[in-house]
Amino acid sequence: MRLGILGGTFDPPHNGHLRMAHAARDALALAEIVFMPAKQPPHKLGPRGEDSDDPVSPLETRVAMLERALYDEPTFVISMLEAERQGPSYTVDTLRVLRKELGSDAEIFFIIGEDSLANLPTWHQPQEIVKLCKLAVLQRPKYEVDLDALEKKVAGVKRSVVLIHAPELDISSTDIRERVARGEPIRKLVPPRVAQYIHAHHLYSDDRNP
Repeated sequence: MRLGILGGTFDPPHNGHLRMAHAARDALALAEIVFMPAKQPPHKLGPRGEDSDDPVSPLETRVAMLERALYDEPTFVISMLEAERQGPSYTVDTLRVLRKELGSDAEIFFIIGEDSLANLPTWHQPQEIVKLCKLAVLQRPKYEVDLDALEKKVAGVKRSVVLIHAPELDISSTDIRERVARGEPIRKLVPPRVAQYIHAHHLYSDDRNP
């Protein structure tokens, strides 16, 4: 079995997430892509990030949007493995559970962008991560990670990485939230059902149309 894992907060899920999943599935002939929302991402324990003071949306809200985003995608499924775990969601813990459940014959590909690959040395137990899975890395124009330098920090990463070409799609959840707050349209950035959900539940702003 060849399985792809795409983790994140999905706040909200957007077309960029879907493009990543499609690219990895098609390039690697994956049977399924598992979208794994994090309940408490280690890098977002407080605010959303450096440029935002807003908390991450409730898990049930993010899962509801993800369900709508994947509505027409039979090979894309949602796993609550990380969401149901107590404490921060570490990738290495998730991979250990999956490896135990699926066995040693399963091929697990953890889908990330080149920017995330560059930050791999800062992840929790990165040397163990590259032993448990392959890293399906979406290449980005004008962005290249020095694998030789990365190998010196995370032994084994070079043989774990599988580079995938994908069309550039400059979309971020942060940008979408900010656009909603400004009352700007987002329908080209997220699946229609997600845009409808954001509008219906007044997410990211008060009574503003996405």
